[in-house]
Amino acid sequence: MISFEFPVTERTRSLLRLEQLYQRLSFFVERDHPYEHHSALLVLFEILEVASRAELKSDLLQELERQKQLLDAWHDNPAIDQAMLDATIDQIERVAQQLLGLTSKFGQHLRENEWLMAIKQRSVIAGGTCSFDLPSYALWQARDADERRADIRRWAAPLMPTSEAATLLLRLLRDSGKTFHFVARNGAFQQMSGGRVVQLIRVDYPAGLDALPELSANKYAINLRFVQAYAEGARPRTLARDVEFSMTFCKF
Repeated sequence: MISFEFPVTERTRSLLRLEQLYQRLSFFVERDHPYEHHSALLVLFEILEVASRAELKSDLLQELERQKQLLDAWHDNPAIDQAMLDATIDQIERVAQQLLGLTSKFGQHLRENEWLMAIKQRSVIAGGTCSFDLPSYALWQARDADERRADIRRWAAPLMPTSEAATLLLRLLRDSGKTFHFVARNGAFQQMSGGRVVQLIRVDYPAGLDALPELSANKYAINLRFVQAYAEGARPRTLARDVEFSMTFCKF
């Protein structure tokens, strides 16, 4: 099966972007080649841009507190694993405390590093980080892989509470999902929402279909169509066949 996730709210969209960026950062940091560590730095600069919104920290804290209150209400419910519930609440409290510990502006330590900001400025220029443009950067890339890795981890460390918060909230959101099975007649499907608001919708369908789902959703209706996968010189067209798929609605 192939899965596509569609964020319905701006907050969920930001969480998914952060999740993907932190996953890419983790991937490149663990590698050894200078080019891979260059990619890690580029991802670090992307995280700086995405997560630098002034309201992101407060948004994360508010959602963590709301989730804690919702979970607290499940105490003494015999149908709930109390040990797992307490572990999740403890994790929420720990992540919230880490976020509260970020007293300065997100990524301020990176902005105050003139050497890194010079790399960031040159990286938007095609080929702008060549050795003759940034000789000190070329020297850093020539260092041992473990030394470079330690530097990147040190620069990334103050950003990680945001990663943990995004990961935790997305896990709670995905765990809330309710899955339903449908058929898209001639590749198209519509369902009235009846005022129901969700934060995330996941669409699962057979891998051999060679098609892409296009989804739009609001509190009134959900519209989905399966279009032919990209082919050079061809415009996407709705599949002229029925498609069995499942749709998972995730809501805090």
